[in-house]
Amino acid sequence: MFDTPKGLTAPPLSGGPRAGLCTDCGVSRMGDGKACGQACQFIQPDYEKAEARVHGRAAGGGDEAFFGVTQTMLRARLDPPAPGAQWTGLTTALAAELLRRGAVDAVLATAPDPEDRWAPRPVIVTDPEAMAACRGMRMGFGPLLALLEPAVAAGYTRLAVVGIPCQVFALRAIEAQLGLERLYVIGTPCSDNTTTARFHEFLALLDDRPETVSYLEFRADYRVELRFDDGRKPRFVPFLKLPISDLPADFFPMTCKTCVDYTNRLADVTVGYMGGDGDQWVIVRNARGAEIVAALGGRVAVRPLTDKGKRAAAVKGFLANTERAAGGLPLRRMPDWVRPIVAWLQPRTGPRGLEFARARVEMKAIETILHLRRAHPARLKNMVPAHVWRVAERYGLRPEPDERR
Repeated sequence: MFDTPKGLTAPPLSGGPRAGLCTDCGVSRMGDGKACGQACQFIQPDYEKAEARVHGRAAGGGDEAFFGVTQTMLRARLDPPAPGAQWTGLTTALAAELLRRGAVDAVLATAPDPEDRWAPRPVIVTDPEAMAACRGMRMGFGPLLALLEPAVAAGYTRLAVVGIPCQVFALRAIEAQLGLERLYVIGTPCSDNTTTARFHEFLALLDDRPETVSYLEFRADYRVELRFDDGRKPRFVPFLKLPISDLPADFFPMTCKTCVDYTNRLADVTVGYMGGDGDQWVIVRNARGAEIVAALGGRVAVRPLTDKGKRAAAVKGFLANTERAAGGLPLRRMPDWVRPIVAWLQPRTGPRGLEFARARVEMKAIETILHLRRAHPARLKNMVPAHVWRVAERYGLRPEPDERR
């Protein structure tokens, strides 16, 4: 299903994830695995110190309270779009250009497993053309950072890493120990991951022929787009009609229900969709991030950011449902006759652009606090950083005396 192109290698991995809260970022598979105590996002993350170290300062107020340190924020797309890309191919194009210009020797990224297009396969890429094999979404935990050791052993001292937030936090924690000459970090937002096997179960709820689904994307117009490799036309499923209530309680692992960094605050540049309103959303965080984006020049088409609607009602509804779920109660199901009405209204009256992105960040903060209070109350004090509490405070969620650092 997946032919390995020239300039892309997938070194064998040893070891495995740690017990408990672990997204298998790959650090536990390095050396003796003891670096987990220093690097793990789920132990005692200090984002303010990390941001100051990586970006030169900690995040301020305004939108930085939601999204992290921001030098420039863009609504952008690759022009022309790359074939087979999840959106337009901007993320992989940024990494490919670093290779093409000789700024890096190799890129650590994620490609599809040869036997399952949805399963993540960490790879080392040394040919810019091979970055095309890393386009698209993967579902499941990919131990990307385990490839740091073979990359350094191969003599690659100038690296780029394309990673999700829990991988990037760990990377930044051990960065100084790697002896790299240069490191560029291209981050993507992440939320609500699940195992590859569970994702296949979700696909089976969405379509009678799940094995033919070649593309799935949560769009800014409140619909999920499905594409197929059997000749069928794309399908668009409103968020409200997704079978979320039919999923088992542990479909989303506790690690993802308690994520404290949705926007990849420690990347040099974050490329996602939430604030893009149909395009891609780019947050340039420092000089390295600006260098990465500038390298593509005129291939990046930019449009004004949008900021529409009001998020409060949607977030309060999410809070109520999450309180029920965290308390072991079933989610409230919307009556079937109401769903088409609300599905029609959502893209017209709901939050869009930056307001949509703020809503999602608030929802993740709420989810983290409520699920930790239920499942791991002793961890709240050390695991929830200040920026998460500040975002959740608007909805009445404040740390109790024993939950403060």
